[in-house]
Amino acid sequence: MKNQCSSKLKVHSLAILLLLSIVVYWVLFYFLLELFFSWLRVAIQPILLHVASALLGLALFAFVMAQVGKYMKPKRISYFQTIIQAIRQMAKGNFEINLDIPLPTDQKSRHNPFVQLVDSVHYMAKELGQLERVRQEFISNVSHEIQSPLTSIKGFARALENDRLPENKRMHYLNIIQKEADRLSKLSDNLMKLTALENTKHPIRLSNYRLDRQIRSCLLALEPQWTKKALDMTIELDPITIDADFDLMNQVWMNLIHNSIKFTPEHGKLQVELSIRDGRIMFCLSDTGIGIKKEDFVHLFERFYKADRSRTRRQEGNGLGLSIVKKIIEVHHGEIHVQSEYQKGTRVTILLNMSG
Repeated sequence: MKNQCSSKLKVHSLAILLLLSIVVYWVLFYFLLELFFSWLRVAIQPILLHVASALLGLALFAFVMAQVGKYMKPKRISYFQTIIQAIRQMAKGNFEINLDIPLPTDQKSRHNPFVQLVDSVHYMAKELGQLERVRQEFISNVSHEIQSPLTSIKGFARALENDRLPENKRMHYLNIIQKEADRLSKLSDNLMKLTALENTKHPIRLSNYRLDRQIRSCLLALEPQWTKKALDMTIELDPITIDADFDLMNQVWMNLIHNSIKFTPEHGKLQVELSIRDGRIMFCLSDTGIGIKKEDFVHLFERFYKADRSRTRRQEGNGLGLSIVKKIIEVHHGEIHVQSEYQKGTRVTILLNMSG
């Protein structure tokens, strides 16, 4: 009630002030015109004098109010105009913006809605710019990964057109084309799976099963690879039951164990452990492989990242494996930690809850 009375009083006061201003301008012009016509010694009807002074007074009042309005124009309007221009620039794809708006920097003013609005626009531009850079890098990496096998397929397909090509070379070229086609198919499948996991659209089908048996099955499936390298395998798997997505977790173990075998030299060592620690399931995989350089750690789980680019033709892979592993562990509310020393080995630790 008090606020309403105060608002009405302000409106009435403003109306009276404006009315007085008009009257002052009217009276002022009335005397000025009277003096002017007296100086010219011209007789003029009083009614005309009143009309002329009223019109001139209103015109002067309007001009003064317009000038005062420009001078007293709220800064908020200019703030909004600047912000609107910045948003339009972002809509066109330009995220390198800087709102040149003088704002208070003291702690109390940080709660000012305009300060918060400007900060939010800056933050949005920064995040959208980062997202755009990631998108462009992703497209570039996908193009590179696709172009490589396509070039091989195209080249060997042309070579097969030679009628004089020996049968053994023909079969060799066909085998390469098949491997490159499989590589493209695997890349497409991994991209779709990673996208689904990142968008949380991948259906998680939880089931209760023995985790130790699943890991043992993966080790048996990869036995030809680690026996070929004569690796010294140490396997310690406690009987543990878990609620998780069997297929997704199977991909985790296959990927990690396959990587350890692939990057461990002949007669190296692999140690696989599964146990309960502090009420959580702990999986540890240690090897005496080539390890990871310190500068590569920050990129370890990035899509398409390969620590040693020189091995990309000799060692199969598209750099998506660890990204998928990390996403699968995250959707199961688990953790993955990697410790490594270059040329000495790597240790991967995964922590999972007993019930998904």
